[in-house]
Formats: sequence, C-alpha cells, structure tokens
Amino acid sequence: MRKTLLMSAAALSLAGLSLGGCVSIGGKAPASLLSLTPEAAPATGATASGQLADALSVLEPGADASVAVLRVPVRMAGGNVAYLKKIAWVERPARQFQHLLAETLRSRGSRLVVEGDTATKGMKVGGRLLAMGYDEASASAVVRFDAMKAWPDGRVETRRFEHSVPGVKAEGEDVGPALNQAANAVAKDVADWLG
Repeated sequence: MRKTLLMSAAALSLAGLSLGGCVSIGGKAPASLLSLTPEAAPATGATASGQLADALSVLEPGADASVAVLRVPVRMAGGNVAYLKKIAWVERPARQFQHLLAETLRSRGSRLVVEGDTATKGMKVGGRLLAMGYDEASASAVVRFDAMKAWPDGRVETRRFEHSVPGVKAEGEDVGPALNQAANAVAKDVADWLG
C-alpha cells in the first residue's frame, strides 16, 4: 500500500512538472509595476465618525479606453496611442485614483469618507479619468480628470482638473514617479474643490 502511494505521488509530481513546461499563464512579466501612493493620508490612529447615510462616497471613475488598461499609454502625434514597454500598473488606474482621492479626502479631517456606491445619502464624488500617461510631444506625465459631485438633493456640478510633470524621459523609472506626482496634485485640487 505504501509503495503504491509513493508511486502515485511520484507520478503526480512528474505530471505537474511536465505541465509546467506546457502551460504559460500570462505573458512575460513587466520589469516594473506602478502604483499610486498618497502624499496626503490620515495619520495612524486617526478616526472619523458619523452616520453612514451622511458619508462622502468616492466612486470609481469611468476611464477612456486608452486608460482603462494596465499598460501606460503614450500620446503621440496625430492622436495615435502607443504603450510604454516593460512597465504596467499593478491595478486599473481608475481604481487606484479612487483610492488615492479617498485617502487625500480622509487626510483633510474627521469627515467620514467611504469608497464605492454604498447606500449613503451624502454627497457622491466620481467622474471620468481622461488621461493618466505620457505625452510624447511635451515629454510630460499627464493626469486629466473630469470630476463630478452630486448632492443628495440631485444637484450636480462638474469640473476638469489636470496636472502635468514636464521634462520626463519615456522610461518607467521616470514616468512612474511623475504620474504619481501628477495624480496626487489632481487629487489635492479635487479635495480643495469639494471643500
């Protein structure tokens, strides 16, 4: 019985090894993965309280097709779009921007801020991420966001925010920090607009 179990285990191990050479999950991993990190975040131990119904809801923004992928877009002449090699986002840029904006808002004080379309009656903030990538003509990292705030009474207001960081080489180690800087500047401006 023991010999049969050992032979079965050995056969399974060999089968697993042979499959490993045949199966490829995804393509070659990028050299670098980007994530947005907040420059303004609540201090450890900071609290916020209130009724969930009155919380500020930060929604995941919609995104243009060129931004709704894990690759970093490059705007080229004539409206063409390419993607930077050897670099990708760790998560969808729109989702990361939602987290960044929520953290920036939380850093402003004790207002209760939640992420997602929860059952709140408070103000909702969302919008559309139009650009989060590299502009070849200006050698800049660019973040452009059409923000929308909706009050509980149905009123809606929109505003476009944009920030660019010039003088950036089209390399992952330069573009990543520049995009993080631009995204934080936009999130700060949106938080100022919300009051």
